[in-house]
Amino acid sequence: MQEINFRHDILPLKNKLFRLALRITMDSAEAEDIVQDTMIKVWSHREELTELESVEAYCLAICRNLAIDRSQLKGAQTEELTEQNTAQPDASDPYSRFVQNEQMQIIHRLINALPEKQRTIVQLRDVEGKSYKEIAEVLQLSEEQVKVNLFRARQKIKQQFTEINNYGL
Repeated sequence: MQEINFRHDILPLKNKLFRLALRITMDSAEAEDIVQDTMIKVWSHREELTELESVEAYCLAICRNLAIDRSQLKGAQTEELTEQNTAQPDASDPYSRFVQNEQMQIIHRLINALPEKQRTIVQLRDVEGKSYKEIAEVLQLSEEQVKVNLFRARQKIKQQFTEINNYGL
């Protein structure tokens, strides 16, 4: 296919890989290690990269598999995804920023409570902006399974957010 330049094609993916690993492991130090291991694994298979249709999907799949292996090995979730770990849009006044921060904390908590597969799909689709096809390749699912899991995850988050917002639960 095309010549792959590690510095220009692979290294820029490190932030996406980190966010994916963090979403799965819930531990920033562990996520950093996973990104490094992913880069090492991709580097060791660099000759095969030209044969791939999507290098990004390949890297995300390796990262996901390593993160799942490590999180299963570790067993416990140690860190939630918080506003310190992600970028937030700026609100106009302090009250709006406060409300937005509170809502984002609730949404992050609800996303973190999802099953691993749904949590990963939400991360890849809504945060990373991946297509259904790319997510299906990374997770080794059909596009329909991705759509169903994403729909269910969004519905669960919406229902729980509405309950918390309306009733303070």
